[in-house]
Amino acid sequence: MTTLKMTVNGQAVEKDVEPATLLVEFLRGPLGLTGTHVGCDTAQCGACTVLLDNQPVKSCSMLALQAQGRSAVTVEGLAAQGQVHPIQEAFMSTHGLQCGFCTPGMIMAAAGLLARNPKPTEEQIVYALEGNLCRCTGYVNIVAAVQQVAAEMPMPQGGTV
Repeated sequence: MTTLKMTVNGQAVEKDVEPATLLVEFLRGPLGLTGTHVGCDTAQCGACTVLLDNQPVKSCSMLALQAQGRSAVTVEGLAAQGQVHPIQEAFMSTHGLQCGFCTPGMIMAAAGLLARNPKPTEEQIVYALEGNLCRCTGYVNIVAAVQQVAAEMPMPQGGTV
């Protein structure tokens, strides 16, 4: 066992983990954050996507100990003070979900994109989401959800995109 110290959803976490524990297993198991889904176990589907130091990562493809000293945000951590995040709201209002299995990973990938690029083009949205698979929606409403949030976000400092 090795002690893992990191921040998850804004809270300091210190837990002993086995060296072979995957980040997704750590989040879902000891921390009980089951919004991060286990899909393919091979980093192909994106259902396990979380933000690690504000970058989308597939948590099934990295060891928990690789997150030592880092900060992770799961889909549960996007909501602030009881209010869903704008991207979560947009997925609901545009019906960018059906069965919901891919939704947490899609939302986290979209949140990562919007943090880096608040005014992405449709092509940039599609590219940012291409590592996340959805078998239900056809992606049209998922892209529309990201576009809705981007349209509603204030312009970055300086007035340019």
